[in-house]
Amino acid sequence: MGSRLTLLVATAVAVAIAVCAAACWFLVRNELSRQLDDSLDQPPVGGRTLDMIQRGGCSQRPTGAEPPGPFLRLQQIVRADGTRCAQGLDAVVVTAQDRRAAVVPGARLLRDGVSDAGDPVRVLTVNVGPGIAVSVSRSSAQTDATLRGLALLLAGVAALGVLGAASAGRLVSRTALRPVGRLTRAVEHIARTEDLRTRIPVDGEDEIARLGASFNAMTAALAGSRERQRQLIADAGHELRTPLTSLRANIDLLLHSENTGRPLDPEARRRLLAGLKAQMSELSGLVGDLLELSRVSGGEEAVADLPFHDVAEAAVVRARLRAHDVRITSDLDEWYVHGREGALERAVVNLLDNAVKFSPAGGEVTVRLSGGVLTVRDHGPGIPQDELPHVFDRFWRSPAARSMPGSGLGLAIVAQAVRDAGGEVTLTAAPGGGTRARLTLPGRPAARPA
Repeated sequence: MGSRLTLLVATAVAVAIAVCAAACWFLVRNELSRQLDDSLDQPPVGGRTLDMIQRGGCSQRPTGAEPPGPFLRLQQIVRADGTRCAQGLDAVVVTAQDRRAAVVPGARLLRDGVSDAGDPVRVLTVNVGPGIAVSVSRSSAQTDATLRGLALLLAGVAALGVLGAASAGRLVSRTALRPVGRLTRAVEHIARTEDLRTRIPVDGEDEIARLGASFNAMTAALAGSRERQRQLIADAGHELRTPLTSLRANIDLLLHSENTGRPLDPEARRRLLAGLKAQMSELSGLVGDLLELSRVSGGEEAVADLPFHDVAEAAVVRARLRAHDVRITSDLDEWYVHGREGALERAVVNLLDNAVKFSPAGGEVTVRLSGGVLTVRDHGPGIPQDELPHVFDRFWRSPAARSMPGSGLGLAIVAQAVRDAGGEVTLTAAPGGGTRARLTLPGRPAARPA
């Protein structure tokens, strides 16, 4: 990447210098040509000279009272038939243009030409009478030499500029890409060692610094996810150990009775099989909750303008089917959020199931959604104040609830789903007894117009 950046810088500078050098060369050439043409634009012939030309005398340089300046510039007289009469320095080769100028009254012709000796000249041909023109010339060799020298000078300056630009581009690319190099080395280190604690030093607020900060945030999130995954596996292993141990003990007891030929008492056998069934149900519920916890943050695209009131209503309908003698009332205002429908519905169902589980027979659970805040209030025994900070921890169960069915993952699933939707959830003691869950989600009371 550094080599490409250097090449791009050098190419850009080379093009810029070439354009400037060409413009400079053309400007100088035009100025020198203008000055040369101005030096030719003088009256080439005096009155006595014109009389002499008309009498046919042009073999000698005119002399007399005529000012010398014009005659020193006058090189030759051109007739319509192409004959010429040199009056100044070296004669200039006559062209068809010169012959036409001799014929056309008032004609003026500026052109490039050559002398008889082959030297480049700038020629001005002016019609001075019927069938007669005067050609005045100046050597353009000096102008051409100046332009060649200028071209060589500009080419040398351009070459030095390109080399300097390439060197500067190389230095700039190395300096600018140094943070990218650090980022590349960090990525390679993480890929090689899987060490997500690696951080990139971030200096400044430019795009490279933002890229480094984003990379650090990404690795921090991955490290947190890995730690939560490790903790989940450790907690799951710990929680699975108890029902598996109990299952193994009961199955070993059944096998022992069969192998020894001493069958168990029918009542004891019935209790043992009932325990096995309960333990299998507990194990199935725990595995199901673990799978739900792993799916709650993924597997479903977030939806913009999701009608959370409809999600909450669907959760209330599901909870009523298993509420038995506990009554669930709801008052839900419209609220639209950005989230995953399945995960949010499961979160609300878990809150309702938790409220129903701890409500007394014939009790009531109240659900209200207003201004983006969903509250679920029960009239159960409530949660001790010292236990409230732990209710959303995975596998945590209140001592009073350990005799009830459950895995300790229901509220953890709620917290994860709400956190993914950008909201928050809390449990507090309700006035008059019971518990109030408060779920807050960012959103708006009406969907955006399509």
